[in-house]
Amino acid sequence: MKIFIKAKPSAYEEKVEKIDETHFVVAVKEPPQNGLANKGICRALAKYFGVSQSMVVVKKGFTSKNKVVEII
Repeated sequence: MKIFIKAKPSAYEEKVEKIDETHFVVAVKEPPQNGLANKGICRALAKYFGVSQSMVVVKKGFTSKNKVVEII
């Protein structure tokens, strides 16, 4: 399943907010440096969907706030 993410790095608290079926806003505490925020987003989405972290992959937007994430 492909979902579209708007990332909010360096947030006060970690949360996943559902906009519609395929669009989410994900706030993580990690800063947007060296891929830390991407790892935090994958971890938050894995917890939200109840899957392992290795099943969540960022497909597009590694350095952008708008990302395409695939959940295998």
